[in-house]
Amino acid sequence: MKKTFVSNKDESVRMFKSDFLESLSRIHFSVPLIIFLPVVFYFLHKSYAVNSLSVLHILVLFIGGIIAWTLTEYLLHRFVFHFHPQTEFGKRIHFVFHGVHHDYPNDSRRLVMVPGASIPLAFLFYFTFYFCLGSIYTAPFFAGFVAGYLFYDTTHYALHHWNFKSKFWITLKNHHMIHHYKDSENGFGVSSKIWDHAFKTMYKKNDSPKQQI
Repeated sequence: MKKTFVSNKDESVRMFKSDFLESLSRIHFSVPLIIFLPVVFYFLHKSYAVNSLSVLHILVLFIGGIIAWTLTEYLLHRFVFHFHPQTEFGKRIHFVFHGVHHDYPNDSRRLVMVPGASIPLAFLFYFTFYFCLGSIYTAPFFAGFVAGYLFYDTTHYALHHWNFKSKFWITLKNHHMIHHYKDSENGFGVSSKIWDHAFKTMYKKNDSPKQQI
């Protein structure tokens, strides 16, 4: 089988000549939690205390936001992160955003989305939901969406660096490892396999990860 990575160690390659930009490309996995957990609690509080939504309305919209994230995660991973540009500039951008992760899959400092990308995207999605749902319903929906993102980012780090005993987590880890080490054109779900089933991007039944992780 063709080798699909450069290094399987907790190491990576320098991406920028600027020390400042290079420092922004590496973060600890806890940084998204520190930034976005307060956002989740703020919008949940706003939903109940300011917008006076019922607990049932908040719960339904919150779960809807989580589901919306799982679809967003799948679509971004499949069609953006795995888009194959033809120009040298496009290839460079692809490498910065996702190619480096496939070359150095266990680099612990490049496993979660950096704030320079996640914060602008958060604003983009918030105002999209605001336009579609209005301010009142956007609050719990966006809280669920962000919570789904945090679960994805934390799960992604865990799948690469934590050992599991639970069958659920082992199955999810194997699903992601096959994507890295055997079939990168399938298995785009990280925190969930739902959309891989729905869009028929599951692996062949006899696929299994071959590399030590």
